Amino acid sequence: MADVPTSLDLDAILVARWADPSLFTAEEFDRAERFWQARRAQDDRLLAVRARAAQQITAWTGRVPRDVGSLGIQTNLETSDLDLGIGYPVADQEQLMAALAGHTAFLGERKTRFDTSRLVFGFVDEGVEIDLSALTEEDFVVACRMLEEIAAGMSEQERIAHTWVKYLLRNAGRLEDYATWKLVTYARFCPEFNWVPIT
Repeated sequence: MADVPTSLDLDAILVARWADPSLFTAEEFDRAERFWQARRAQDDRLLAVRARAAQQITAWTGRVPRDVGSLGIQTNLETSDLDLGIGYPVADQEQLMAALAGHTAFLGERKTRFDTSRLVFGFVDEGVEIDLSALTEEDFVVACRMLEEIAAGMSEQERIAHTWVKYLLRNAGRLEDYATWKLVTYARFCPEFNWVPIT
């Protein structure tokens, strides 16, 4: 995969753990914005898939999911999957596993905070990969608060800049940096979470 030319210092941005739109040249930001707008053109299809997946998850688990991924905060790439989350009592995890067994693949357990974790399941709808994280009920409340803070505190320009850096890192084959960068928004608005990537 060929590198996309850029005037940005990606290493400095990674150190700063944030993409400041004011550091973009006008030409660079224009390219970033056009790329971001192209992603928005796919929103209707992905939102329809998300709505259908949410209905299925609610039917399977009795819990209404929340988008906890890049589509929900509008920083997704053209290859991004959907990430949904639910809150579920830890004591009832065996019941949850049984409820999802016939519909999803169990992808494992990931640390979320210092003393908690989330169970991750996966399935596919219309060719779109969907990851479902079952968090503790307390962690789900924290995650929802975090998403509200992102919605209120992250400007459209910052979303554009973040998405463009993510694209540049992936396109350059810097996959470890890419995996880290995908999580910086969550870490900025909710530092107590440890969003270990799903692999």
